Amino acid sequence: MSASKPFVYEPLFQIGHHDDVPMRHVGSEGVETVSLAGETFLKVSPEAISQLAFEAMGDVSFLLRPKHLEQLSGILRDPEATDNDRFVANELMQNAIIAADRVFPSCQDTGTASIIAKRGDRVLVSGDDAEALSRGVYERYRQSNLRYSQVAPLSMYEEKNTGTNLPAQIDVFAQKGPRYDFLFVAKGGGSANKFKLFQETKALLRPDRMREFLWQKIHGIGTAACPPYHLSIVIGGLSAEMTMKATKLLSTGYYDDLPTSGNAHGRAFRDTELEAEVLEMTRKAGIGAQFGGKYFCHDVRVLRLPRHGASCPVGLGVSCSADRNILARIDKDGLWVEQLETNPARLLPEVVDGLKQEPTAIDLDQPMSGILAQLTERKVGDALLLNGTVIVARDIAHAKLLALLEETGELPDYIKNHPVYYAGPAKTPAGHASGSFGPTTAQRMDPYVPPFQAIGASLVMLAKGNRAASVAASCKEFGGFYLGSIGGPAARLGQDFIKKVEVLDYPELGMEAVWRIEVKDFPAFVVSDDKGNDFFEKFNKPSPFAKVGIR
Repeated sequence: MSASKPFVYEPLFQIGHHDDVPMRHVGSEGVETVSLAGETFLKVSPEAISQLAFEAMGDVSFLLRPKHLEQLSGILRDPEATDNDRFVANELMQNAIIAADRVFPSCQDTGTASIIAKRGDRVLVSGDDAEALSRGVYERYRQSNLRYSQVAPLSMYEEKNTGTNLPAQIDVFAQKGPRYDFLFVAKGGGSANKFKLFQETKALLRPDRMREFLWQKIHGIGTAACPPYHLSIVIGGLSAEMTMKATKLLSTGYYDDLPTSGNAHGRAFRDTELEAEVLEMTRKAGIGAQFGGKYFCHDVRVLRLPRHGASCPVGLGVSCSADRNILARIDKDGLWVEQLETNPARLLPEVVDGLKQEPTAIDLDQPMSGILAQLTERKVGDALLLNGTVIVARDIAHAKLLALLEETGELPDYIKNHPVYYAGPAKTPAGHASGSFGPTTAQRMDPYVPPFQAIGASLVMLAKGNRAASVAASCKEFGGFYLGSIGGPAARLGQDFIKKVEVLDYPELGMEAVWRIEVKDFPAFVVSDDKGNDFFEKFNKPSPFAKVGIR
């Protein structure tokens, strides 16, 4: 054997402190410098850490980064953007304008609070850092119009909403120096569900096979997590957990300043050439910003990591239209959070074209037979404006309804007589009829469709994203329809289109209860019809790289 190489240490992730990011000062109480044994330390009280978490989670729930909004605005200015691309981008911009007033959060799924903290070795905290961060999260969700989404397992099969949006996911790491750095993320379930780990091999590491692999996996993402996306791809990793943690951080922009080339010591790097190639791949796919077009993704980030010779983990994930990430720090000058955009209206172009087609108004208060008769005259892709009564039910409510069906052979009339909207609202602000109330991912309810439709229930469904082929088949067999709503503009839907909200059934489920709502001019599109047609089927294109083939 050859002699061992000399020891050389090189950080795997070579990033700085993001000091070029604009920050705003939010106070200095509870922060001071002290001298111990001739060295200077930063002393931080638990209350200061709680205050920082409270401020950061508040900003990130209502505001977005300027760069993200500039990308949305760019879609509206792009002559190559489709009518559908511009329509979705405009709705998302209008949503950001509403959310910036800090009444309606940008998304009804105000997410899991995920916090990455790097504590310097010259930082002293008199208490439990995670407890202090959790208290700040708790107070923000208690005081603002945010949704409690976390459920605690009482047993393997029984769960209950915690009613606080805790626990938060908190990871505290060590670093050098008298400063404390943070990344706060509010991660919704829809985009989190799109994070995937693939255990591949060395065979993947050639350009032709990589292209085919990525083509297949990108098409598998679908539209349920509210594109346009920030797509992150990680190739390699010393463990599965490293790969997936890096995928999440990559999607937040945390690794944007990494080197763009590797070296013999195994440092992480971004492959900007592959990023450009994959971005072009997403644009040629035709999926677009939810309903066809160019803008399936705003951008693509590809990270290459070292790996064990017998493993090649690959991570894929997205940050959705609710791109809720914010940096923060504590230093000798106090508490700082990243400056997000408080005036999104300044980025909205003066002229924005609407949909070319005239939407069809659908009266939802007529008998179901009348609603179905109107819908059968429309084709997939047609725009609609919904008016009247809608029933709201999602995961846990559907599970309870299925148990009722299995026990009694029947379902309540409300799920038969009205369309069902898959959603769960945020808190209702004082003086408003509804809180943020956008659609949730339709795919999670796919297993319930055939048994429900077989007895005349769920014949008209409203949600976001593509669905399994079984849904289109069920709609054809039983005469049903799946209507797609735009994923993302929850604040706009809650403020402008939902006029009344009341609990109808299972009130103990909190936001997962069955609700009755009244809508006016609620925008939707026909996705699956009673003839077996599915709007998204046309995007299932054969891969141009399939002749090489990795499936």
